Amino acid sequence: MKVAVTDACIFIDIIELKLASQFFNLPIELHTTIDVYNELYPEQQELLKAYQSGGKLFLYNISEDERKEILEEGFPRALSDNDKTVLFLAAKIDAFVLSSDKAVRNYARKKVIEYHGLLWIFDQLIAEKHLQPYEAAAKLKELMGKNIIYQYNNTLAAEIEKRLKQWMS
Repeated sequence: MKVAVTDACIFIDIIELKLASQFFNLPIELHTTIDVYNELYPEQQELLKAYQSGGKLFLYNISEDERKEILEEGFPRALSDNDKTVLFLAAKIDAFVLSSDKAVRNYARKKVIEYHGLLWIFDQLIAEKHLQPYEAAAKLKELMGKNIIYQYNNTLAAEIEKRLKQWMS
């Protein structure tokens, strides 16, 4: 089973789109850090806590020594402290990163850490038959209406259009 470390933006979008059940049923061992978990609203944390209790999500507490390692890593300023913990953990446990954050993805690419975003998750949900293509198209349209990142990025917009055409045909 592949192992992934997930950042807050993925959790937020998945929860807002009411896709948590499907997401946590993908054949991926999902990890995140306590730092990312603490970034979420209490109701989002409660939902994730249920998946943690069920063995579907693993929360990692970064130690003080590891925080020193993170400081010494020389991460770019564009990354938040929480983003750094995601990248650190992914490298430590040899996992790929799930993030929609451009700075996180760019740094992962630079460090040759496999990374994927929300569109990849949609592809997996369809491939694993957790969503029908028409359902994925509706959720993707909903996401575009809620999240400006997906509205004003030409590269993302092209990828979204490609999927919508494919899923709605």
